[in-house]
Amino acid sequence: VQLQASGGGLVQPGGSLRLSCAASGFTLDNYAVGWFRQAPGKEREGVSCISSGDGSTDNADSVKGRFTVSRDNANNAVYLQMNNLEPTDTAVYYCATLPYSIFGAQCTLEAGPYNYWGQGTQVTVSS
Repeated sequence: VQLQASGGGLVQPGGSLRLSCAASGFTLDNYAVGWFRQAPGKEREGVSCISSGDGSTDNADSVKGRFTVSRDNANNAVYLQMNNLEPTDTAVYYCATLPYSIFGAQCTLEAGPYNYWGQGTQVTVSS
């Protein structure tokens, strides 16, 4: 069972990146997935999330209109499309899953309820 975030890198302000959260050993579509980030010296911050069941999403105010979370069930993955990146988006980005719920789990931008975390991927926005 593994959860792996990838797709980070160095990008100029205004640029775009797509992060991938790939699962192995379980079906990611059955779980709510959250994206979080942590910059040096700062607390972990919820960025975007997607629920299981109804597929509803939520985004932090700081990324609304710029970031989009989506599922790719064929590849057992969740993506975070990040557009119009700003230097303040620089951080290590993590994906995580909520515990399984047969009724579908509503995602949250709070880190506490997530019980399975992948390794992060570094995103650096700089000119």
